[in-house]
Amino acid sequence: MNSDIFLILFIIFIFMMTLLPLLLRRFGIPSVIALLIAGMIMGPNCLDVVHNFSNLLSFLVKSPAQAEQNFNALITALGSLGLVFLMALAGMEADFKLIDSAKKPVIALSILTFALPAVTGYFVYAYFCPADFPGKLLYASLFASHSVGIVFPVIRDLKLSKTKFGAAVLISTVITDVASIILLAVAVQLKKQELGILRSGAGTLSVFDYINPAIFGSWFTPLFLLIVLAFLVVAVYVVMFIGKRIVKLLGEQEDLLITFLLLVILCTVLAGEFLGINLIVGAFIAGIALSPFMRKEGIQSHTFFKFEGIGYGLLIPFLFISIGMQTDFSVLGKNMNNLWIVLFTVIGLVGSKIFSGWLGLRLTGFDNRQGICAGLMTVPQLSATLAAATVGKNLNMLDDNFFNAIIILSIVTTIPIPSLVRFIIYRGRKRMKFEKTETAAYEVPNGVEDDIF
Repeated sequence: MNSDIFLILFIIFIFMMTLLPLLLRRFGIPSVIALLIAGMIMGPNCLDVVHNFSNLLSFLVKSPAQAEQNFNALITALGSLGLVFLMALAGMEADFKLIDSAKKPVIALSILTFALPAVTGYFVYAYFCPADFPGKLLYASLFASHSVGIVFPVIRDLKLSKTKFGAAVLISTVITDVASIILLAVAVQLKKQELGILRSGAGTLSVFDYINPAIFGSWFTPLFLLIVLAFLVVAVYVVMFIGKRIVKLLGEQEDLLITFLLLVILCTVLAGEFLGINLIVGAFIAGIALSPFMRKEGIQSHTFFKFEGIGYGLLIPFLFISIGMQTDFSVLGKNMNNLWIVLFTVIGLVGSKIFSGWLGLRLTGFDNRQGICAGLMTVPQLSATLAAATVGKNLNMLDDNFFNAIIILSIVTTIPIPSLVRFIIYRGRKRMKFEKTETAAYEVPNGVEDDIF
């Protein structure tokens, strides 16, 4: 591609990626949702920025169509790398040390907020596509996933991270996300086997795509699940071993440390791809394994902030922009059935999440208000859900109707829910007692309203 047209198109993208979220933020719209909307506006179903500017700048290149194709490929590649950063950073935010202070609520929330929404998602998809088993598993994983990126800021802002309530919600969110991406990995591999990817001419790295699935018969699913679990255990120990030695070896060489850590994450992703495990799983597990080093004071914490800056400042926005560009809401009006898909998806997820969160805490001694808040915190579907939906769309596991339903779900659950949780806890702060992990009572501080309004 001509470097001049590339530079101009890239500047246009960066400008719109900066301006549109800045404008939408005035209306209280989170940055991720703003980037999704920006992608929809820039995409082929609205302004079609790449196509129109490629034609406008046709005097710079011999083939505007080729320039457009190359630039779109670049956006997709940056989005894929952003996906790796997103899931790795999500894993790095995990702190399993808190689990000892709230074992019972963590176990109850992890089981219920995974199982009930997963079953609901399975049957919602089955209602419209009863014969598509991998699709049903994918939708189940989408319903089961939580959003660490939403839960953690809310818990932190309300100063509940050192309470049993906060610890239970945070750790169960991470555990549920791990379980959901395992389910996603199984669904993706089953779909690949069903499609016969190699026979259709599209080769992959997965060894399973070179083996006739008939060899395994009905044992393929449990065998692949065991392989995924073994990969998770081995990857965590290997990455922790290597990470510890890299940190010790490089000492104060912060920039080189970032490069080596990125290499470790990408190698983990590649190893997973060889086993048919999607990059989402590999990146997330690598992040969890590196979490203890990233949380230490000093050079490692500075490294984490730099790593986070590269991800959220450059690469991750391209992920959400590319997701927005794939969204086409025009299909919703073509068939009444499409609107029912959206309605069933939103109602099914919101209802199952709130009920499972409430039930999990009520069974472990928390009051109704705390149970409802816990359920509400699991409702927003953001990073992991959108990432999994993108994987599903790229493999044709989700058609435009289901993909759009997930986009709408992310928008309608992410914008109002965090504010609603803050409002409920703030209004009930005099009646709600949050027990500290050290067994002391803790109330929401009076200054919290500054974070809410």
